[in-house]
Amino acid sequence: MPKRRKIAPARPMPIQLPLFAETASLVRVRPALNEWRYYRMEVWPDLFGRALLLRQWGRIGTEGRRRLDPHPDLGAAINALAALLRAKRRRGYRDRSG
Repeated sequence: MPKRRKIAPARPMPIQLPLFAETASLVRVRPALNEWRYYRMEVWPDLFGRALLLRQWGRIGTEGRRRLDPHPDLGAAINALAALLRAKRRRGYRDRSG
């Protein structure tokens, strides 16, 4: 009778954490100026191998406005998101908590 091999238990697949953010959600709240604003960004792949940067902004509690910016690849879209994120933080926007 042939020897049976012991089957090792399956190890869970490691989770790859993204190195660069593909989403961002910012707010700027200044009650003294009656200013309650948000700015949201997401990177989406499209059907043609490119990437889209969705930008949504407006007054908190409203749908606001949307804009889709096409980029040649995922890296270019993430770079654009990072540049916009730096610019918005310089203008007083902070990461949304919670």
